[in-house]
Amino acid sequence: MAINLLCVIFCLIVSITGVHISNLDDSCLRCLCHVAGCDLAHGCSQGYCGPFYISRVYWVDAGKPTLPEDNPERKEAFEDCARDYYCSAKIVESYMARFGKDCNRDGVTNCYDYMMINHHGGGACTEPLHLTSLGRRRLQLFQQCRL
Repeated sequence: MAINLLCVIFCLIVSITGVHISNLDDSCLRCLCHVAGCDLAHGCSQGYCGPFYISRVYWVDAGKPTLPEDNPERKEAFEDCARDYYCSAKIVESYMARFGKDCNRDGVTNCYDYMMINHHGGGACTEPLHLTSLGRRRLQLFQQCRL
């Protein structure tokens, strides 16, 4: 009975305060944004929206987070959320809650792993980044941010 009550309380706290992902703090989110380009004025282009350059598929995989009082089934819900920094950060948090793991196998799931997940996608994050020019560029941007 006590365990069930604790589970209910935990679920209520998570639903009220949002998702908490270990090592995915504001500093890490700023770095992930920096690596993506973090253009706060970026609308949508070539299927990617907002400062994190989020795709609709990424948003769907993240559970379709929306702005407060919005409906995820509304046609523009994805674009409106992805263009808003705080809402797009919720998308990233939800995506990492689903796909977060230790990509580089160093025993810790941290911001570097989240950056690798954003680059490769949720299921293939173990590939090294230095193998492609885009991967090398993202590594460079990540290193700049983490200084």
